[in-house]
Amino acid sequence: MLFNSIDFLVFFPVVVLIYWLIPKKLRYIWLLVASYYFYMGWNAQYALLIATSTGITYLCGLGIEWLGKKEKKSATVGQKCVVAAGVLSNLGILFFYKYFDFFLENINLALEHFQVKPLTSSMEVLLPVGISFYTFQALGYMIDVYRGDIEAEKNPLKYALFVSFFPQLVAGPIERSKNLLEQIRDIPKTKTFVYHRIVNGLMLMLYGYFLKMVIADRISIMVDYVFAEYYNLGTFELIAGAVGFAIQIYCDFGSYTYIAIGAAQVMGFTLMENFNTPYFATSIKDFWRRWHVSLSTWFRDYLYIPLGGNRCSKIRRYFNLMVTFLVSGLWHGAEWTYVIWGGIHGLYQVIGDLTAPLKKKINELFEVKTDCVSYKLGQMAVTFGLTAFAWIFFRADSLQQALLYIQRMAVRFNPWVLFNGGMYTIGLDRYEANILIAAVFVLLLADIIRYRRGERLDEFLQQQNFWFRWLVVIVMIVMVIVYGKYGPAYDANQFIYFQF
Repeated sequence: MLFNSIDFLVFFPVVVLIYWLIPKKLRYIWLLVASYYFYMGWNAQYALLIATSTGITYLCGLGIEWLGKKEKKSATVGQKCVVAAGVLSNLGILFFYKYFDFFLENINLALEHFQVKPLTSSMEVLLPVGISFYTFQALGYMIDVYRGDIEAEKNPLKYALFVSFFPQLVAGPIERSKNLLEQIRDIPKTKTFVYHRIVNGLMLMLYGYFLKMVIADRISIMVDYVFAEYYNLGTFELIAGAVGFAIQIYCDFGSYTYIAIGAAQVMGFTLMENFNTPYFATSIKDFWRRWHVSLSTWFRDYLYIPLGGNRCSKIRRYFNLMVTFLVSGLWHGAEWTYVIWGGIHGLYQVIGDLTAPLKKKINELFEVKTDCVSYKLGQMAVTFGLTAFAWIFFRADSLQQALLYIQRMAVRFNPWVLFNGGMYTIGLDRYEANILIAAVFVLLLADIIRYRRGERLDEFLQQQNFWFRWLVVIVMIVMVIVYGKYGPAYDANQFIYFQF
């Protein structure tokens, strides 16, 4: 079930209304039923997968806690064995459904090189929606229990709700047990109807729909055209395609996050922030503090730090960084383009760290002011350019396409398209392009407010006068209804991150 579908617009109010009306002790059960119904909207059979992952990590959590109460040395060994079993079994499921074909394809390429008969498989496996998200969330819980950060959940239904909570189930944020599971445990104590919480949640959902339907789905038309016809286009159309995808993926993924946070907030839950004006970052390191925060902190806490983090030699630290970002790229998809995208971001950080002393000396030599707005704007521009360049690999259908795209962007200089109307021939006409520009301007204003004041749009609007709040709300509703892209026969467009 998609957030931007008629089904969800019926499903969500019904779930919330019943949630408010039933006894508090039964609410978590109702949310669990609703969450599984929500997930089964794609493929009912794959509910067995999430139930399997839930059951394995639930039992592992209990086993880890039980072994931890013993004071014998063998108990610690036993805990590690349970953790290893839980991690390997869940990653095994993830590997089979997401990476098996990729693995087989690359094995066959290697065998072909040695003129060996390729391996074949008759299995056709469909990637379950959100498997990477709920797998990481369940593994994070199990590791938290092992570290003693949280007590193992004894109630299997409450734990099942933690893994399957429908607002953030299929595309995050990847929640931590100390946040979401604690709130599920406290459902009977949570006040149901809090006016400002509900209004703010609905406002966030509206903003999410605006980002998705007015910006992301509109700009995707141009991006799809450019990446399909790149061999016929020149430098500036290809730059527009790369920048357009940077905006598209931010609005597409950001929209899901805002709708998820807003929907949870209506019901009294607080989900973690996933984006904090990432394109205002002044370095790649800063970018990853602001982009997909739930995933980047997951890899930091459960992979980078266990590898040694920063508590080691510089060479080992760079190795840890590269491993983390390569795995992050692979997490996004079973394609070499994703792995290279992750590797590029890892290299950015290694190079940035190596060249930091040189940049400092150059600034001192030329007396560059580093504490002024112009310097920060320059940093933002460079960081955005590097990020947009890396996105080419993320968006391309193959490594070959990405390299040819970049090559043509470098050699087919055509500035005249900026003046002869050529930029209105790459998927969007002048009317559609002007709507997009106006919508991106709204996004820019919202991000400036967030960057300068540290407030989300809903928090900012709550501080304004009544007439101003409702003017903004009405304008966004009108834009979503009038200018939103609904697809043929009002079929909703799928969110990009559903494929991960």
